[in-house]
Amino acid sequence: MAQLLSPLPGTFYRRPSPDKPAYKEDGDKVKAGDVVGLIEVMKSFNEVKADADGKITFIAENEEPVMAGQALAEIA
Repeated sequence: MAQLLSPLPGTFYRRPSPDKPAYKEDGDKVKAGDVVGLIEVMKSFNEVKADADGKITFIAENEEPVMAGQALAEIA
C-alpha cells in the first residue's frame, strides 16, 4: 500500500469545480499519472496525480486544508 502525499500546502479539492463530479471516488481503480485532485495555493491550482496503480481510498476530505507531506489517499 502506498500513500499519496500532498506536494505542497494548500486546500485539497477532489473535484475540478463545485458543479463537476469528483476525479475519483473511494474504491476506484487508478493508474500512475491519473489526476485524483487539486491543491489550491493563492488561486493557483496544481494537479495531484496518482504515483502508483491500484484502488484509491481518500484520507483527506474535499476542501480540506493540507500541509506539504500530508497523506491525501492510500493506493493499494
